[in-house]
Amino acid sequence: MSILDDARAVIANGPVCNACLGRVFADRSFGLTNDERGRALRVAVHLDDDEPSEPVEDCWVCEGECERFDAWADEVCEALGGVEFSTYQVGTRVPPLLEENDRLLREDSGLAEDAGELFKSELNREVGKRVGARTGTEVDFERPDVLALVNLERGLDAGGVDVQVNPAFVYGRYRKLERDIPQTEWPCRECGGGGTQMAADGGTEPCEHCGGSGYLYDESVEQLTAPVVREAMVGDESLFHGAGREDVDAVMLGTGRPFVIEVKHPQRRAVDTDRLETEINEFADGKAEVLGLRRATHEMVERVKELDANKTYSMTVEFADPVDEEALEDALSELQGTTVEQYTPQRVDHRRAALTREREVYETEGTLDDPRHATVEVKGAGGLYVKELVSGDDGRTEPSLAGLLGVESEVTALDVVAVEGEEEAFDDPDYLIDEPAE
Repeated sequence: MSILDDARAVIANGPVCNACLGRVFADRSFGLTNDERGRALRVAVHLDDDEPSEPVEDCWVCEGECERFDAWADEVCEALGGVEFSTYQVGTRVPPLLEENDRLLREDSGLAEDAGELFKSELNREVGKRVGARTGTEVDFERPDVLALVNLERGLDAGGVDVQVNPAFVYGRYRKLERDIPQTEWPCRECGGGGTQMAADGGTEPCEHCGGSGYLYDESVEQLTAPVVREAMVGDESLFHGAGREDVDAVMLGTGRPFVIEVKHPQRRAVDTDRLETEINEFADGKAEVLGLRRATHEMVERVKELDANKTYSMTVEFADPVDEEALEDALSELQGTTVEQYTPQRVDHRRAALTREREVYETEGTLDDPRHATVEVKGAGGLYVKELVSGDDGRTEPSLAGLLGVESEVTALDVVAVEGEEEAFDDPDYLIDEPAE
């Protein structure tokens, strides 16, 4: 059979609009819309049959929805009003009756069930390209800024468009300039609600949710940074993702620790990150600061959380007995380049699996401040417990500085000075958005 014979079979099924006629031949003659394709086929059939061509009304397949692409595009744009976006996608919820009509059109015409394209696909494309033209934005089928779902069952007159605004992301590095500030909010021990839980020797501020004595910190790095980003992007909620975390009693100095702040349902995206950086640092009031802020893709969250990284630490170490400079140098030299075995430290064994981990010590150096105190710097693989590398943790870490010196050693102050990717940098351009802010 020829394509004209197939077109006759479709037309013979009853009143079928040009778009529905052309849709079952969507894989023929690229560059045409289905409406143009159907109109051409209808004219060709009528010319071949020497019959008058008359307009079709009340299409039984789409029930007139193919005539409402412009109206649906207007409805989508109205639903997206006030939301800033540069990429979008349009989806459709088609009533079962229309899906069944689309199937029957092919079946009753003797065509393959997968001939052409589905009605849902056509509506997504035709409404979508109109939305792009009206808003000056681009379609993105992977991870759009916004997703507009056209609900044909609900209809145009009943607000038939649902909008999903996907999160926005800001990447940077933070420095934590004061001790006893956790990275993120910790849940209350008693109710699991918000707040930042302290160790048992901390304060006793009651939980804001249950009123229990949940030992709460007043603030965290998250609380000192994320609210500013959430407000700038006019979002509903924010999440803080860090490349690991330092101990609560440690500061984070030097080049800072990579992080991503995720903002849910943002109304704005193209924020000025230089200005945002200044606003965060003013808000944090000297307790923390951020640097190198950039807008980022959603993949940056996984990168920050999963990329292998090494850390560099500076520690103040106290010895139980006097130590001389040569002994310290020899012990540190022996640790450099060593793979240490660390059984789960006592201080974290309540929240870490009990097992032995192997971690490499890359670089070490140190100087005596006096016979009982030293400043020691260690660069090691991610996951290295440096406090235990110094103390030995009652034999759980081998070798250790204390073991090599034969003197009890304790870290009294810990500074993290660098967190860097093992084989590649965190801030890969493929994960950053360089669009200029308006």
